[in-house]
Amino acid sequence: MPKPAPSRLRIVLSETVGGLPTTFWWLWTSTLVNRLGSFVVTFLTLYLTATRGFSPAVAGLVVSAFGLGGVFGAIAGGIAADRIGRRPTLVAAQTLAAFSTILLGYTRSPALIALVAALLGLTSNAARPAISAIMADLVPSADRVRAFSLNYWAINIGFAVSASVAGALAAHGFLILFYGDAITTLLCALVVFLRIPETRPERPSPGERTKAEPEIGMGTVFRDGAFMGLVGLTFVLAMVVGLGQVAMPVVMGRQGFSATDFGLVVAVNGVLIVFGQIPITRLMRNRSRTAALIAASLLHGFGMALCAFAGGMGFYALTVVVWTLGEILWTPANQALVAELSPVHGRGRYQGVFSLAWQTSSFLAPLAAGLMLAGWGADSVWGACAALGVISAVGYVALMRGRAGQRPSAVPTAVPKATENKSDAGVGAGS
Repeated sequence: MPKPAPSRLRIVLSETVGGLPTTFWWLWTSTLVNRLGSFVVTFLTLYLTATRGFSPAVAGLVVSAFGLGGVFGAIAGGIAADRIGRRPTLVAAQTLAAFSTILLGYTRSPALIALVAALLGLTSNAARPAISAIMADLVPSADRVRAFSLNYWAINIGFAVSASVAGALAAHGFLILFYGDAITTLLCALVVFLRIPETRPERPSPGERTKAEPEIGMGTVFRDGAFMGLVGLTFVLAMVVGLGQVAMPVVMGRQGFSATDFGLVVAVNGVLIVFGQIPITRLMRNRSRTAALIAASLLHGFGMALCAFAGGMGFYALTVVVWTLGEILWTPANQALVAELSPVHGRGRYQGVFSLAWQTSSFLAPLAAGLMLAGWGADSVWGACAALGVISAVGYVALMRGRAGQRPSAVPTAVPKATENKSDAGVGAGS
């Protein structure tokens, strides 16, 4: 006899959001709050060209400065998360990011705008390794894919809302976007300060440290072959994403589509993630992680490559559907793998180096896409995306071969004292 609908719903909810520590849900809430106000970076190019009257070249330089700051921020934030703790690093980074955001709104000189943008990139990206390290500290290995999926879901809900609200707010002046972004970032820091305890596992003293637990420095991370292989594969797929994001609007513009048309097509990505992330992650529960990573690589690469055959908005929307499915499969599985490959006392540094894959691609992908479009045409970009997708899939086969963690295992994880109580494993932030 089939179970009643309320009973099935309780089971689905329990399998989706149950069993995670309350501290995780406070971190989830802070992420959602922060992303609900993520106005400035999304609209930075439009602000610089439309309001400040700068050329696209100057706007590109400012955005590059933001990315360059992010490179240093990822490394600095990772080191700080391991040395002084996740919580102080996160609170300090978000507080400084809030003030940098407001400062950027009042800066006028192009050189100073680039400098402040670099500072904003540094402070905002310094928070990311700490967030990922907290999640790895809190959540057991068996639940990490689910936890990272829920966190990614919050990011995309916030982005979808902020992108739609920002346009209306900007009609009253862009400065309100800077203040709105800063206020939500400060609220995020306040949630962390009040509700999230320090989760960094206690380090063994030099006399207690064994050969199995050596001192971890940045050199340790870069010498870790398996982890750097994962960073390399992440960089390859990040290049696919970057190449497509640069080439698609250019090609659609050449075909006579408007900016509004492009916006509608790309909006499919956010809608699919908001409504599909949780059910697809649940569907993939207990299935081979290797297969998911291979499928994600091919969906990314060939989804972008399908643009070579697109001539209408419907077909372009179909390409977005294909590579978004790859994104939904790849992001939580890849992030969980990063956590599993990171030693307990080096999670901050490892997460910081992992972030370099995205920061580096943010420099190289626009440059490569521009050169390829100018020199060999759009087909060269789409062909490169397909090739990189295949390379990534083969790389994941090699990386995962022989790994016992193809399916999430129940490897014990360090649990902070503040979350050891059984009442801390709730369904929601307020439980």
